[in-house]
Amino acid sequence: MRRFQDRDEAGRLLAEQVARLGLADPVVLALPRGGLPVAMPVAEKLGASLDVVFVRKIGMPGNPELAAGAVVNGAEPITVFNEGLLRMSGLTHADFEGAIETKLGEIAERRRLYLEGRPAEPLEGHDVVVVDDGIATGATVKAALKALRLRAPRSITLAVPVAPPETLGELSSLVDHTVCLERPTPFHAVGVHYHRFDQVSDQQVADQMRRLRAR
Repeated sequence: MRRFQDRDEAGRLLAEQVARLGLADPVVLALPRGGLPVAMPVAEKLGASLDVVFVRKIGMPGNPELAAGAVVNGAEPITVFNEGLLRMSGLTHADFEGAIETKLGEIAERRRLYLEGRPAEPLEGHDVVVVDDGIATGATVKAALKALRLRAPRSITLAVPVAPPETLGELSSLVDHTVCLERPTPFHAVGVHYHRFDQVSDQQVADQMRRLRAR
């Protein structure tokens, strides 16, 4: 089993593979927070703009760690639910309206912190590359991919250092290309595949985005 030294090394290795796709007009989107250090080397290798796609998990009532779905902001926010879980729990989409509004408020606050008023990169007609530091269940990524497709990109590439094969299979219908360096079976956790997997803070993301803008 390969282990990456850190997110930067994973990003550099991932960038080499993504570059082989020959994308004509790429825009790289990082899933914060851990996806940004991986996405930066990818954007640099491609000579692409780098932006952030904001997704927030919606937890089940009384069990916020159990994902009922996820919400992605934008001109038309989209929510993806775990329909099977809702059926078993006797809940409907309407039961989460308050939670969705709260999550959209959190997203708006983080966008102000990370991007300081910078408008989102236009995606229509571009080759979008979505980057994270790894995928486990894929619920958050699925929400992001569905929302991004509505913005009419020319193509969507999902690029991650590590993910379980079954999750990649579930996401394959939502993208045009998949780049993944490690597909372990059995899969335990994303952090197992890194020697250093420190938590990335909001302030670190804001500082990295500020340095990118300064360039």
